[in-house]
Order: sequence, then C-alpha cells, then structure tokens
Amino acid sequence: MGKPNFELIRHDVVERVLLEVDQIYHLACPASPIHYKYNPIKTSKTSFLGTMNMLGLAKRCRARFLISSTSEVYGDPLQHPQEETYWGNVNPVGERSCYDEGKRVAETLTMDYHREHGLEVRIVRIFNTYGPRMALDDGRVVSNFVAQALKNEPLTVYGDGTQTRSFQFVTDLVKGMVAVMDGAHVGPFNIGNPGEFTMLELANLVKEVVNPKATIEFRENTSDDPSRRRPNITKAKEILGWEPKVALRDGLAMMVQDFKKRLGLGA
Repeated sequence: MGKPNFELIRHDVVERVLLEVDQIYHLACPASPIHYKYNPIKTSKTSFLGTMNMLGLAKRCRARFLISSTSEVYGDPLQHPQEETYWGNVNPVGERSCYDEGKRVAETLTMDYHREHGLEVRIVRIFNTYGPRMALDDGRVVSNFVAQALKNEPLTVYGDGTQTRSFQFVTDLVKGMVAVMDGAHVGPFNIGNPGEFTMLELANLVKEVVNPKATIEFRENTSDDPSRRRPNITKAKEILGWEPKVALRDGLAMMVQDFKKRLGLGA
C-alpha cells in the first residue's frame, strides 16, 4: 500500500470501469464453493459480465489480458490426470455450475475477443491453491483443516474421504501466472501441483503438522463434488519452463504460522 506506483480501487467488475492499463490479470470471482453458491446469480454475472467488461477495457487500451480460469472447467473428470485438451464433464444445471460454467464461458469470451478483435489473451486454469492470508472462513479444504486443527475442532471430511485433490502453494501459482502472462502463448495452461492426495491423506498430514490430537469427523458430501483432480502440467513445463517448487508439508508449515497469528495463538 505504501508504494508510490500502486493504486487500489474498489470496484465491482459487473459494472464498467475506465482505466489506463497495459496488462490485466482478471481474477474476480469467489472461488470457494460456500461463497460462490451463496449468491450463484452474482457468481455467474461476475464470470460473464465481469469478464466481458474487462475484455472491453483490454480492447480499448490494447492491453494483454489474462483470464484466471479453473480446474473446475473439467468438472468430475473422465480423464485423469487432466490435460488442457480435455473438454470436461460438467453438470450445467448443478449447484456448482454457476462457477464451473461461468469460468467456461469466460474462457469462451476470451477466445472470441482474441479471434474477432485480435486481442492478446492468456488463459490459466488454476488448480487448488493454499497459503498464508487465506480467509479463516474460506471454506476450502486446506484452510478448513488448518483452522480446525488449530482450534482443537474435528477435521470435517465430506463423503468417504477418498476423493482426491492436488494442492499448490500460492507463490508457485503467482510465478506460473506471471510466466503465462509474459510468455508468447495463449494457452490454456494448467497451473497446479501434480502431487495428488485423498482428503483423508490431507487430514492426516494436517494432524501430523498442526495438531496430532485432532480428530476426524465424516459428513455427507456435497452435490457434484469431483471424485478426483490432478493436473497434467507437461505443457507449462515444456513451453514456459515452470513447475511448482513448494511441497505440501512445507507449504502447510508456512500457512500454519500465519493462521496462528491471526487466531491469536502466537507464532
């Protein structure tokens, strides 16, 4: 905030904004299911109207535009691991479709502006990301488990805990996004960590790193929860020279220090 060349503007991307820019990293959209399902119509509007407004801004300024898409465009995948050529298996009328289909149409708009107007665009498909400064009530599994373990609450596992996810540390994501933006290729690029963990494996790792006395509590799973998720990152490695560096155990330790401070538990 103290940087002389930094300016913060609070603005809803569903409404147009006039700025002068060279590059646009378009990340506007709630990414946690409890947040995007709370107001699904606004989530869809953010992905469609928000993306269209930001693309319009990029067109006017001739700026390079990067859309932050998601691994959710693959839905509950029939291909494993998922590579960028896979078209996905998404339920268009499900509770998660405001986010899944919202991001899919955001990619569509991005490519249409690229083809119709010659706009420089980049597409990044982000897989599960965690790290310091996440909201304590974020609702995604890593922040849930860490906060619960620190507060001596049961770790809530939905379903039987066999569903898998791949977790990348936030610094790896940022470096990947910058590599895509500054590179010469449109994408899409999977940006994620190919290390794959079941929810039970993650819960036990959090217990080991944070609180060995924590217990695990099983709850009914939510609808359309993908059974497995793991990125094929060959394209990003070969074209961009990018790959994640932070192991889950090391990333969790850094995240725990931040959560402890904000929960008033000391460093």
